[in-house]
Amino acid sequence: VQLQASGGGLVQPGGSLRLSCVVSGLSLASHAVGWFRQAPGKEREGVSCSGSDSSTLYSVSVEGRFTISRDDAKNMVYLQMDNLKPEDTAVYYCAADLLSYHCSSAEVVHYFGARGQGTLVTVSS
Repeated sequence: VQLQASGGGLVQPGGSLRLSCVVSGLSLASHAVGWFRQAPGKEREGVSCSGSDSSTLYSVSVEGRFTISRDDAKNMVYLQMDNLKPEDTAVYYCAADLLSYHCSSAEVVHYFGARGQGTLVTVSS
């Protein structure tokens, strides 16, 4: 299973970015997927989770600003990030839960069994 995130970059506070993740070696239709991030010098933090049963959850820090979506036919996962803040600066990773189709918590995404290469998001003026 391979996951590759893209779409990161430098954006000003209040701006938007859309991250994409392509998944290979796994059919997303039977698995929960999500995003987590790691800021410099900090622990990994689960951000958002999407189940194939339409369950969707967000961490408190991003709820109302970030939107996760998925296209199972294309094996793609997306994260729309709006109203970005400097504290959102981090490397963002996508992940797939190899054991479940249901999203039970956004905070555990970084423990999912399949995790890919990340993409750097920098929010700065």
